[in-house]
Amino acid sequence: MSHDTAKILLYSDDRTTREQVRLALGRRVAADLPELEIYDVATQPAVLAAVDAGGLDLLILDAEANPAGGLGLCKQLKDEVPDCPPILVLIIRVADSWLATWSRADAVSMYPVDPVRLPGAVADLLRARLSQAV
Repeated sequence: MSHDTAKILLYSDDRTTREQVRLALGRRVAADLPELEIYDVATQPAVLAAVDAGGLDLLILDAEANPAGGLGLCKQLKDEVPDCPPILVLIIRVADSWLATWSRADAVSMYPVDPVRLPGAVADLLRARLSQAV
């Protein structure tokens, strides 16, 4: 891979959620992928500024974040940002899966944070994204 690190933006207004995601992902989600560089943000303006600055490989958005939920933010980014990085949304209810489809999320992971499924989903998205960059 041409990347030294995979840059991930993690959005949640809940510090505990951010910590759980960081712990589940660790430093590397798969042996064939670069180490992770995770940037935590807690507000919608911070997400928009980071995406505008560019250089991100993946976004993880918390659907339960307040006041701006990750699903609406995902829809906004997919509609407004050309070549938007892939987005994984964290949802708490299976019934929210249809909203994830509406928001054009590339992947979904359920709460509570699953230390096996979340890294697997992140690895799949990063492989697809980084293979495009080669």
